[in-house]
Amino acid sequence: MNLGKLLKRWVTPYNEQETKLAEVIKRVIGRKPYNIKLYHLAMQHTSVAFESDAVKGFKESNERLEYLGDAVLGSVVAEYLFKRYPYKDEGFLTEIRSRIVNRESLNRLAVKIGLSQMVAFEGRKNSALSHKSIYGDAMEAFIGAVYLDLGFHFTRRFIIHSLLMQHYDIEEIIETTTNFKSLIIEWAQKNSKVVEFTISKQGGKDGKQFKVNLLIDDELQALGSGYSKKKAEQDAARKTCEALSLI
Repeated sequence: MNLGKLLKRWVTPYNEQETKLAEVIKRVIGRKPYNIKLYHLAMQHTSVAFESDAVKGFKESNERLEYLGDAVLGSVVAEYLFKRYPYKDEGFLTEIRSRIVNRESLNRLAVKIGLSQMVAFEGRKNSALSHKSIYGDAMEAFIGAVYLDLGFHFTRRFIIHSLLMQHYDIEEIIETTTNFKSLIIEWAQKNSKVVEFTISKQGGKDGKQFKVNLLIDDELQALGSGYSKKKAEQDAARKTCEALSLI
C-alpha cells in the first residue's frame, strides 16, 4: 500500500458499524482489513443488492466478489492437493477438490468460522436461503474481498492454514466415497429418465484405460475415464451430477 492510501486510511476512521465489522474480520483472518468496504460488499446477498453510486441502474451485491473468490479458492485448493498427493491422477484430485469447495461444504465452513455473524450483521438473518447457498456464496465473496484487500499470498496462507488445515480432514474426505452412479440412477428414476452407460473406448498406453459414455434418454451427457470400467462409470456419473447440480 502506498503512502497516499495509508494517509487516507488514517484520516478516515471507521464508523461504529464498520468498527464492529472490522473486529469480526480480524477474528476470522487474524488481522484488520485495509478496505472495509470490500467486506461490506461481500456480505451483500443479491436479494439485498443496492444501486451503485458510480453507474446508474447497476445493482451492487456480492456476486462479482463471489466469482473472484471461487476462482482463487479453486486455484489454491488445486495446488494444495497437487503437492500433497504427487502420485494421484487428475480424476482423484478433481473429485477431492470438488468435495472441498462444493456449496454444501462452503455453507458449513462459513458457519464454522463465524462468517454467519457477518451476514447477520449486515441484515441477513437466518432465512430459507441460508440452508441453500447464502453462506457458501458469502464465503466465496469473502475470499474475493481478502484477495483484493490483502493480496494473493496472504489469501493463500489464509485458505491453507486457517481453512483447509483447521476445518477439513482430507483423509476422511477421501475415505468417504460418494457413489455418483447411484445418485444419477436415483435421480433418473424419480424423473422418469433412462440412464445408460456404454464403453466408447478401451485402450491407453497400458491397455487398461476405459472410456465410458453416460447417456440420458439416448442423449450423451458426459464422458468418463478410469483404469477400470467401474471408475470410468463413476467419473462420467460425477460429471453428470455436477452438470445437473445434484452435488
